[in-house]
Amino acid sequence: MDNLKNASDVLFILLGAIMILAMHAGFAFLELGTVRKKNQINALVKILVDFSMSTLAYFFIGYSIAYGVNFFSGAEVLAQKHGYELVKFFFLLTFAAAVPAIVSGGIAERARFNPQLAATFLLVGFVYPFFEGIAWNHAYGVQDWLKASFGEEFHDFAGSVVVHAMGGWIGLMAVLQLGARRGRYGKDGAISAHPPSSVPFLALGAWILTVGWFGFNVMSAQQLENVSGLVAINSLMAMVGGTLTALIAGRNDPGFVHNGPLAGLVAICAGSDLMHPIGALVTGGVAGALFVWMFTLTQNRWKIDDVLGVWPLHGLCGAWGGIAAGIFGIKALGGMGGVSLAAQLAGTALGVVIALVGGLVVYGAVNRIVGLRLDAEEEFNGADLSIHKITSSAERETSW
Repeated sequence: MDNLKNASDVLFILLGAIMILAMHAGFAFLELGTVRKKNQINALVKILVDFSMSTLAYFFIGYSIAYGVNFFSGAEVLAQKHGYELVKFFFLLTFAAAVPAIVSGGIAERARFNPQLAATFLLVGFVYPFFEGIAWNHAYGVQDWLKASFGEEFHDFAGSVVVHAMGGWIGLMAVLQLGARRGRYGKDGAISAHPPSSVPFLALGAWILTVGWFGFNVMSAQQLENVSGLVAINSLMAMVGGTLTALIAGRNDPGFVHNGPLAGLVAICAGSDLMHPIGALVTGGVAGALFVWMFTLTQNRWKIDDVLGVWPLHGLCGAWGGIAAGIFGIKALGGMGGVSLAAQLAGTALGVVIALVGGLVVYGAVNRIVGLRLDAEEEFNGADLSIHKITSSAERETSW
């Protein structure tokens, strides 16, 4: 029976890892559809290569920091229990690699390629696993302190704060380091629209992410015996809530509509195993409206050129999700209980601070040492030609 259980757990978590790996195609196509046509190839290449760089950083450094486990044993040892520790690494790697994938959307169209890869290695190797270890592996005694102080530990079932808020707030630091795309904001205060190159590709990316998210959330149980249908239904309700409020607040704008479900799913990750489905619907609905309002404010009023809106989508909605778990997770509001709003506030704030400091240090250092930004001519020509020496369509090269 133990042998069967181990094999079942390996298959369960492996399927989750594969679903989240597929989500990275969603990140790629969401960015591809949002950026201008001259930057589409770069969007595709970045996500794939960032994932590969993340794998190396997490395998050799990050996983050990977070969980105290390394892979410098013989294959015979690693294959014990059907290799469960290996597929658990694969599963958690897909979470870790989501952080630079999130950042990628914020800094699109003007970031240099190799410096961004260096930043990816540092983020996934050191910054992300530091907070991951605190939240998910009781590192440094922080969870014990929270429980002693507030009665419960910080609860983040599937990463509203650990993954999404971290990625969004790190992304904000990267965006501020880079500055706005040239021509986006005029000296006279005028705002130049840089419309999406392909709403269908943007929608495809959103759909891929949405479907994969059910692996992201449900498979966070990590063992088959812990799987819960409540997580699936809460994810569904939050997705629906985010979609509908983004539709209303965004006045039928397709970009907002397709980011709405993502906002809801970001927010529900933390408390998806605790909330009543109605609480999940409200959580997702608040997140959808929050994304629309804050994206509009940051782009038009504050003139922060966050191309895909990764700070409002992941940073703010992720932080809201961490807090919402402490509200709608309590029994008085139909939740499962075992959660403290004060602990959620403290844990969320800690995650945001680590992300801000880590993002500032990593992107500040890389920018100071080698420079993060394409020069004016490279940015005008587009990242596709400047970095990859090819365009997404070959009309210019083949028309003659």
